[in-house]
Amino acid sequence: MEVGFLGLAIMVKAMSMNLLKNGFEVTVWNRTLSKVVFDKDGVLERIGGGKGYIDMSTVDPETSTKISAAIISKGASFLEAPVSGSEQPAETGQLVILAAGDKALYEEVIPAFDVLGKKSFFLGQIGNGAKMKLVVNMIMGSVVRSKRRIKVVTATCSPFWEETTALFVDGCYHFWMSLDMRFFDKRWRELQLRSVVNAFSERLVLAERSGLNPSNLLDVLDLGATAIPMFRVKGPAMPKSSYSCQFVISFKEAKSMGLGDLDFSAVYEILKASKE
Repeated sequence: MEVGFLGLAIMVKAMSMNLLKNGFEVTVWNRTLSKVVFDKDGVLERIGGGKGYIDMSTVDPETSTKISAAIISKGASFLEAPVSGSEQPAETGQLVILAAGDKALYEEVIPAFDVLGKKSFFLGQIGNGAKMKLVVNMIMGSVVRSKRRIKVVTATCSPFWEETTALFVDGCYHFWMSLDMRFFDKRWRELQLRSVVNAFSERLVLAERSGLNPSNLLDVLDLGATAIPMFRVKGPAMPKSSYSCQFVISFKEAKSMGLGDLDFSAVYEILKASKE
């Protein structure tokens, strides 16, 4: 199979090398996105029937839709395929590929995707790949922010901050419950746990409202840096309104909705019921 990369960045270099090592013919051009597609001598002047264009950059759904329409107008096939991962996963072929668009083109390039990543997903219509990437990035940002917060606090008041930060990586719920009570009161622990659950619930609702399958989102999260046991345990039950209680929810909104005796993950119901 012949593969061309338009735009050579750090991750693309690693991806190109992996394809070359696995017998693919690879050609690379170092161009910006606008020059790649729409400028003089860009893709639109050369592409036609029988060819496929795969956009693996991180763009918004509107941009992906615009590029798709332009490529399809020339008789070619289009697939968006942003990736979840950074330079190191790119080098080791451990990216997660979030594809959407032409199903036949996706199936044709699966051998290449299998080299580039540990898992690829076909998410349906154009825009879904970009939406999934943005939701995953938002969740990752929330996790990183929480980890930094606890690292700062524990480094200040606990001699066990390194072990405490490691517990966060192993699982948010067990992390908060294991904090040394000599340094952290119950109220503070509950507030930090809620912040993580709230952020996760908001993104899960956003994914559903954007037309994404929550199961796909949970699968993607479990394959990357966001593979937190709490998401794995609580996530599948939340869209099913199943809240086996481990930690009682105590929001005023929850009590007014008759959810006050349910597990903290039932905050998802409050967010799902909101209009915005």
